[in-house]
Amino acid sequence: MTTGRSRAAALSVLLALTPSAGLAACGSADGSGGGGDQVVVSAASSLKQAFTTYGEQFDGGRMRASFAGSDELAAQIRQGVKPDVFAAANTKLPDELYKEGLVEKPERFATNELVLAVPSGSDAIGSLDDLTGDGVTIAIGAEGVPVGDYTRTVLGELPTDQTQAILGKVRSNEPDVAGIVGKLTQGAVDAGFVYRSDVEGADGKLKAIELPDNLEPTIEYGVAIVKDAPNPDGAQDFVDGLLDGPGAQALKDNGFGRPAGT
Repeated sequence: MTTGRSRAAALSVLLALTPSAGLAACGSADGSGGGGDQVVVSAASSLKQAFTTYGEQFDGGRMRASFAGSDELAAQIRQGVKPDVFAAANTKLPDELYKEGLVEKPERFATNELVLAVPSGSDAIGSLDDLTGDGVTIAIGAEGVPVGDYTRTVLGELPTDQTQAILGKVRSNEPDVAGIVGKLTQGAVDAGFVYRSDVEGADGKLKAIELPDNLEPTIEYGVAIVKDAPNPDGAQDFVDGLLDGPGAQALKDNGFGRPAGT
């Protein structure tokens, strides 16, 4: 049976494969690479704005990207879908695929920061403590999605009664961070846990509330070339540009940081 989460992820992928400025939309409909001068990228939803910018500047071929939850994209690769590049909002999934022999050795290429986000005009919530107030509604990422796992790690560090009270306010478990942003900008919930880059890319519609330093998780993004990728040379060019080139600059301009030592 197809779950609501699977349907939502599939819809995200289908929408991402629709032609749009800066993204070439040709090749196979299942997200597999097309070879030639086309580079097909499966990427975490939080990378959409940065990768769209990078795609407009990428000179290693035409870029075609599909964006969804990192876990859903990894599942597609396990099921036989072959994009050229897989970029995740954590390092766990690329590392797992590498151990399974499905991707080449991954690289760390970006960092991010988890924040509590609220609509820009809201003054009702200013900290984690306010999330337990009467009538508060929250959106978070589903379990297994990187943003959802980061959120649960943070909440797990709070006193048990506070953790349970906050989780009791959750009205939506989203399949990717784009879903959380959508709920916030539509006014469907009062607060949500997203990445700082998502707030910066929301055109002023959201504001970020920083988490205490002792609760802030380490968030690093991993990228890998898929084994037997249809366009390995183009994939390598794409990854190189993320590590040092226009892709790295696009990430910086969209609120991402650099991993230590890179």
